[in-house]
Amino acid sequence: MKKRNNRIWNGIIVITVIGCIAAFVLHYKNFVSIEDGEFKVYSGIYRQRIPLTEFDSISWVARIPQMERRNGFSWLAKEKGVFKDSLTQTTTYVFVDDLRQQKIRLVHHDSLKLYINLPDSLATQQLYEQIRSLSVQEDE
Repeated sequence: MKKRNNRIWNGIIVITVIGCIAAFVLHYKNFVSIEDGEFKVYSGIYRQRIPLTEFDSISWVARIPQMERRNGFSWLAKEKGVFKDSLTQTTTYVFVDDLRQQKIRLVHHDSLKLYINLPDSLATQQLYEQIRSLSVQEDE
């Protein structure tokens, strides 16, 4: 009877560890694409699809503002999730792989914000240029 009980607990521990590792791998980096006139970004369970025609502004910021976390996580220099802007009370999505680097600030649908950067600063710069050029072309 004692051995069966240990096997059950060992199984639960193994499943929990595998689940934690899977969650880490899914949220480890941002996956970004621009297809069919849409900017798509996802990291684990956090996803956004924004038509390029809906961007109101795109800019660089050194720091993200103070926000209240609705759900998400912070780990070392990573910050991901859904936040609420303390000043404007609007929903803000954060997909930041490195808090020490510059971030892209996208404003869309009049007041919704999205902050994003990639682990590589050059890749972030290329993403910025690509979004900027495509969103300008869509407006014309």
